[in-house]
Amino acid sequence: MSTHDPLQEAYTKNIYGFWVYLMTDCILFGVLFATYAVLHKNTFGGPSAKDLFDLPFVMKETFVLLTSSFTCGLAMLAANRARLFQTLFWFGVTFLFGLTFLLLELGEFSKLVQEGHSWKRSGFLSAYFTLVSTHGGHITVGLFWMLVFMVQVLYSGITLVTLRRLACLSLFWHFLDVVWIFIFSFVYLLGIGV
Repeated sequence: MSTHDPLQEAYTKNIYGFWVYLMTDCILFGVLFATYAVLHKNTFGGPSAKDLFDLPFVMKETFVLLTSSFTCGLAMLAANRARLFQTLFWFGVTFLFGLTFLLLELGEFSKLVQEGHSWKRSGFLSAYFTLVSTHGGHITVGLFWMLVFMVQVLYSGITLVTLRRLACLSLFWHFLDVVWIFIFSFVYLLGIGV
């Protein structure tokens, strides 16, 4: 005889719904990757990816973001064990890594624009800025979301509701890391010719 748990059923439905949302984000990023693939050689006589991208700098960005994925995983392990302060600590560390990544990305954009290589320069740069800044916009939303939930967990504790919300946040954060791996491989490594 099975027992019906409405809270668990709601939890499962919410996680499933969030996966559906992530699939729509996959479509968005798929379109942006396709656009970049079409336009990456349209430099309009300007510099190409090989001329602009600094692989050691991008490796640093990648290391920071992937480390944030690891710390997010540690935060969820702590949350699943109802360890409030460990959960808040690891999400705080994740937030700092995410913010560092965002600042590095903004610094990269600023440098390119100051050197005269803005999104207006060519189809390649337009597609590059659109793809990478869309990822950065998602990171910004994730950071805001993380702050809100850290405050909520601080005041409400770890309940089924907050755990479900943290699980969705964790899925979102890991999804952004996967998208970055594709950006790193497809835009930066292939662009430089590694």
